[in-house]
Amino acid sequence: MATSIDVNKQSVKQLLESGKKRKFVIPEYQRPYAWSAEQIETLFDDLAEYTELDKESTYFLGTIVSYTNDNDEQEIIDGQQRITSLFLLLRAFYAKLVSMVETPEAKNFKSQIESALWEQDELTAAVDYQKILITSRVMGDEGNDSFANILTTGKAKPEAKDNYSRNYNLFIEMVEKYATVQPEMFYYFIRNLLNKAILLPITADSQDTALTIFSTLNDRGLALSDADIFKAKMYNHLSHNEKHDFIDKWKKLDEDALNVNESMQKLFYYYMFYLRSLENDRKTTTPGLRRYYSNNNFERLYKPEVMDDLNKLVNLWIVVNNRMEIENEKWSKNIDIKQVLDGLVSYPNEFWKYPVVIYYLRYHDDYDFEENFLTFLRKLLAVLAARYIITPTINAVKRGILNLDAEIIKSSSPKFDFNYVEENELKEKIKSAHRNTVRMILKMLAYQHQEELLPEKWEIEHILPQKWQSAYFVKYSDQEVKDLVEHIGNKIPFEKKLNIIASNGYFAKKQLSYKQSKVKILQDLSESHTDWGLDEIRERDIRISDELFSLFLSWGVNTVAYSTDNNCQIVISEPKLNDYHTFLNMFELEDIDESRKKFLDL
Repeated sequence: MATSIDVNKQSVKQLLESGKKRKFVIPEYQRPYAWSAEQIETLFDDLAEYTELDKESTYFLGTIVSYTNDNDEQEIIDGQQRITSLFLLLRAFYAKLVSMVETPEAKNFKSQIESALWEQDELTAAVDYQKILITSRVMGDEGNDSFANILTTGKAKPEAKDNYSRNYNLFIEMVEKYATVQPEMFYYFIRNLLNKAILLPITADSQDTALTIFSTLNDRGLALSDADIFKAKMYNHLSHNEKHDFIDKWKKLDEDALNVNESMQKLFYYYMFYLRSLENDRKTTTPGLRRYYSNNNFERLYKPEVMDDLNKLVNLWIVVNNRMEIENEKWSKNIDIKQVLDGLVSYPNEFWKYPVVIYYLRYHDDYDFEENFLTFLRKLLAVLAARYIITPTINAVKRGILNLDAEIIKSSSPKFDFNYVEENELKEKIKSAHRNTVRMILKMLAYQHQEELLPEKWEIEHILPQKWQSAYFVKYSDQEVKDLVEHIGNKIPFEKKLNIIASNGYFAKKQLSYKQSKVKILQDLSESHTDWGLDEIRERDIRISDELFSLFLSWGVNTVAYSTDNNCQIVISEPKLNDYHTFLNMFELEDIDESRKKFLDL
């Protein structure tokens, strides 16, 4: 269905008066009113300057993006801060007018402001000061009541700390000062504010359209996130007694997410993959976050376990991102698990996160979780690394990952349907590893030789420096040397601080710095060599390829889970068929399930 929007330039008075037909609402998911004193003063001073210059042109105040919600209200998506401030400013002017001797001008502008702030009787125009044309429902904002009280009574406590009260008291001061210093311009100021200051209301046909417009127009700060919408939906679904507790829980979860370099938006994104796996959704197209959760009237958000599961995800990222341990979480102290997770962090895209999240949420409470989690993580890292080294694109694993996500729900030892790689091809690709894979490879190698995590700040050290002297390698072309310098055999982890000291010197000059390193393979290298050249790079290329391939095999690459066809016979995957037939001939076996099982157990 095509979307539609309505754009119609209006004066402040025209726009605010429309609240009589459809009340303005600042929805729960909006952020609290946050304009500073500086922004309030800028608005007032700009309008004052416009008035004093006596311009014929109108004064543009900006856009207001809204849509008509299910309660027939104008739900403000963008312009919340501006429209709130305008209501406060008009209320301050009205308070001043009430305190003045009633002149024809004062009576006129009181009447105009009344029409913009409150409901009126259709026949008599009698004002109901208790029925304001705007309501703020921002979740957890204690200032909502202050805002309503200011508009109905015209008073704010001088000592009040909420932004509505502070800004209203500031407006009162500025209005009073202006009326004293510029009495002849006072009524012109009100006239201009009501009738010559222009807003551009953009009315959308749905919340989705309004949010899209907002995201396109917004350049003043953080746009509303899908998580803000989810927060409001969850909040409104709760009973009155549950709402206060939810606000506290959300606030803490939001802070905890930021402390682990994640966000509520990301947590809901990860959680979507978990829910999809529960639904056996293996589609390679990732749905939009809001569209996914909004299905069936947001019912996925209303399940009681959602907040607990999101908190569990924060605990996972405490270990992954902050490298910290969690009290009473034995697995978080397991150095092997932490090393594998550190390797996955250097995987070139985020596809590794989804199966890790799913496995963690699914089996976290199992008694054998720690052991099974390590086995799963090792296989995941090995398979992802091997496949990406050969084909460094997302498409190399995308479908396999989404299938794996669903398989995890079925078993704590899930089937990987994308774990086969060709040995010779992989070994050759390791030697000239794509730059996106180097950190991951070096971590995997380093962790086979040390029992602690690598320092947080380390760089990829070129043992033979990238800037070499051609005189050292007269037998080789510059291109040959350049290629070998970038091989994996010439690269090793090295602390950033020590690397700066070592600079671009040759091996003998850097040995002392290497020996001071806490990277075990670098220490070993410094002790086992007195010089470093092209032959050493080639030799280490081969050693690393062999070591890494053996590691991949031991962690689960090229293992074939038993699968059956429609006749319930065990199936040998195509890449293994030649080896299987060689196996049958060697041991003079028949092609039966028992033979297939023996072969696959090798």
